[in-house]
Amino acid sequence: MNESGDMNEFLETCCKILIRCFVIEMVFLLFWFCVFLIGGDFAFGIHSKMFDIDKHDFDLMTYYGMAFVKTSAFLLFLFPYISIRLVLRKRKNRGRT
Repeated sequence: MNESGDMNEFLETCCKILIRCFVIEMVFLLFWFCVFLIGGDFAFGIHSKMFDIDKHDFDLMTYYGMAFVKTSAFLLFLFPYISIRLVLRKRKNRGRT
């Protein structure tokens, strides 16, 4: 296999890893949301004893945490995945001409 083929294979592997990481991150976020929805009062009870926070602060921290995880997933996994896919498409089209 030539050097270009090795690079394409490497980029394909990176794409597979990135999209899997993104999916895992979204599943984690969905799980976190469901736990917050179903057992939010239980989680608040545990955390309020440990950290002396009120319900509003707990909800705010949970919301900001979810927003941070979601933003991180898009910035660290989805956008690089899309960028690599665009590069691979360009390389593939250049190889046809």
